[in-house]
Amino acid sequence: MIQEAAEFVRSRGFDGRFDAAFVLGTGLGPLVDEVGDAVSLAYADIPHFPKSGVSGHAGKLVAGTLEGKRVLLFQGRAHYYETGDAGAMRLPVAFVQALGVPVFVATNAAGSVRADIRPGSLVAINDHLNLSGANPLLRDHTEGRFVSLTDAYDPDLRQVLQRAAKKSGIALPEGVYAWLSGPSFETPAEIRMVQTLGGDLVGMSTVPEVILARYYGLKVAAISVVTNLAAGIEGASPSHQETKDTAAEASEKFKTLIRSFVAELSHV
Repeated sequence: MIQEAAEFVRSRGFDGRFDAAFVLGTGLGPLVDEVGDAVSLAYADIPHFPKSGVSGHAGKLVAGTLEGKRVLLFQGRAHYYETGDAGAMRLPVAFVQALGVPVFVATNAAGSVRADIRPGSLVAINDHLNLSGANPLLRDHTEGRFVSLTDAYDPDLRQVLQRAAKKSGIALPEGVYAWLSGPSFETPAEIRMVQTLGGDLVGMSTVPEVILARYYGLKVAAISVVTNLAAGIEGASPSHQETKDTAAEASEKFKTLIRSFVAELSHV
């Protein structure tokens, strides 16, 4: 399936070498507007590709040039809560490896469990808490399933992100991302649990992709756009519309950071 998808995409203009692949979270798809010489395919047209039916996820694969580098952009993802399968993104991540892309960057819209990390902030993820009870490598019978997640978020890429943020004048704190399954938002009690466990952010994606990317030997970075305060923080009661609206408001800052990051990739 992986090779079939890769060969199909190559035959549609997605050939040559890519420097990085990005999965774009809720409301972050407009990054594709920055890409030159773009070619695109709907996920629905790619053999075996998972579909995303969530508002704010266009469901397209885009390739092109950004800051002189070749990039691959996934406009949206399939979520565990849509499919019931924590490995729903396995084929796309394996596909990135099959195309020879060395760097995998996951992005998401996230809630902040800290009052000092406000909506509109960007945060570089430095670790995660898997609180979903699921794992994308369940039922994998290879030795590779015992993948180490120490430094899953590559220290060198995190340094590149910090250099890019500094050059762009963007504050970029680091934080721990807690994955809960969704689709319902977290309860205030669950947010207090995340705080107690050392989490800074909470969301419904990304962690399965990171586990899979490490399984396939990719270097990983991840960025959250904070779209809301989590439930119970200053009386917050999150909504999907708030998530989309705040992601749209932060999109220019997000685009600036990604452009600067891509420009710095040659220094990894």
